[in-house]
Amino acid sequence: MSSRVRQFRVIAVAEAISYLVLLGASLLKRGFAGPDLVPYVGLGHGLIFLVYFALAVRVREQLDWDTRTTLTVVVAAVIPFGGIYVEQRLTGREG
Repeated sequence: MSSRVRQFRVIAVAEAISYLVLLGASLLKRGFAGPDLVPYVGLGHGLIFLVYFALAVRVREQLDWDTRTTLTVVVAAVIPFGGIYVEQRLTGREG
């Protein structure tokens, strides 16, 4: 497995975790009148998502993803645990 694919796998998991942390921060703020951590966590999550997207485009050819699979990978980032699905199922296709 190439180092770029390994990086993408790590970022895919980090993206999923950061998304869940963002949802938790939002719940804390709105549901429990807690501190507003959303701007900070949201910035971190946004940066991780941009890296995820850039790496997805870079490993696309190496992992032999067609357009549909690539779009699935990008859309998975907006679903809780989607990045983990991508890391587990779609990056294992490398030949």
